[in-house]
Amino acid sequence: MDFQKELITEFEKESSSTRKVLEAIPEDADFGWAPHEKSMKLGKLAGHVAETNGSWATHTLTKDQLVWNPEMKGADPATKAELMEMYDKQVAESKAALAAMTSERWETHWKFVMGEHAFIDDTKYRVWRTWVINHMVHHRAQLGVYLRMMNRKVPGCYGPSADEM
Repeated sequence: MDFQKELITEFEKESSSTRKVLEAIPEDADFGWAPHEKSMKLGKLAGHVAETNGSWATHTLTKDQLVWNPEMKGADPATKAELMEMYDKQVAESKAALAAMTSERWETHWKFVMGEHAFIDDTKYRVWRTWVINHMVHHRAQLGVYLRMMNRKVPGCYGPSADEM
């Protein structure tokens, strides 16, 4: 089995499914809406989903460390058009970085730190699987719940959804 080819195929599939969910957000959606006071606003959640597949993925592949500081803010697009433009640009960059990976680079470590505390310290492969792919799927599912709460159709990611049957 070609390990690199499998990772690229999986990323392509998940990126395509993610794009379907982001496209399901209505053009006139209120990106400031949240279903609960403790929930992320729609725009912030959609931006986080997009960045997980995008700049977060690229950073994981091309750098060895991310040093967090309080001034760092994630994407918070105001419109669907802004969201989709950001997603397409960033995913293209992620795909190029993924294609350039080598077996040796997958075994190197990646850290996410704040001061002396390391939130993540693992191989690039495990960070990719957990903090890029799995993390994106988790938040994409949250976005599906938001769509349902807005009485919008939820696209299927692993076969047809109830709205597609």
